[in-house]
Amino acid sequence: MTPDEYCQQKAAASGSSFYYSFLFLPPERRRAITALYAYCREVDDVVDETADENVARIKLAWWRTELANMYAGNPQHPVTRALAPFIGPYNLTEERLNEILDGMEMDLLQTRYLDFKALERYCYLVASVVGLCASEIFGRTSDETLEYAKNLGMAFQLTNIIRDIGEDARRGRVYLPISELQQFNVPVAGILNARYSDEFTALMRFQYERAQAYYEKAFAALPKQDRRTQRPGLIMAAIYRTLLEEIARDDFQVLHQRVSLTPIRKLWLAWKTWVTA
Repeated sequence: MTPDEYCQQKAAASGSSFYYSFLFLPPERRRAITALYAYCREVDDVVDETADENVARIKLAWWRTELANMYAGNPQHPVTRALAPFIGPYNLTEERLNEILDGMEMDLLQTRYLDFKALERYCYLVASVVGLCASEIFGRTSDETLEYAKNLGMAFQLTNIIRDIGEDARRGRVYLPISELQQFNVPVAGILNARYSDEFTALMRFQYERAQAYYEKAFAALPKQDRRTQRPGLIMAAIYRTLLEEIARDDFQVLHQRVSLTPIRKLWLAWKTWVTA
């Protein structure tokens, strides 16, 4: 199996909405974004699938060393070997790829966030930085596009948090800020024990509106000249925003289930956005 095939398999197996946005890209850019996505999956899996925290730390430290190897011209892992040819052409800096690791390490350090400022930092590292890297691969001509990518990454991660709140709680994690749980009178125990209430619904409505605001900020920042090249991000936005609307229509029943869109619906949204954006 070649490094590119390894990354392709990693991306396809995840079933992520991101995969659908890659389908319409030219081959070289598709290879680059698939390799970047595979890197994100690899380091995210370290945290999600490694039961022993010390082992997870060792694995993330290995990835830091492997990034250094890649930038020194000696990648070893299939993902870094696939990614290496694109770090120069698409401005994929070592700092940004290490920031993604910083975000993963936050998941090992804490399971609660005091306020939105703290959560915002986490979202920036695990999602906005990925958006910044992706915007370079897709092709940008304006610095305004970086602001678009940063805000879109925030919107995606806030959508993920809303969608995955029950799943995360079963792992002992609550990403909703403690200050907001207190504001809406929703005890952490209520989240951990999957208890619905009017207060919980109001809290989730607040989270929904903030996520929508980030989508709007992102779209407002995207300059017209970069709109066509950034269509993969707009495809992801169409899929994620549709998912967010589905969750809201379902009255935020996310504690006991994980709401998702069917593959055919994702493909339809991807095609529709590609031809109209």
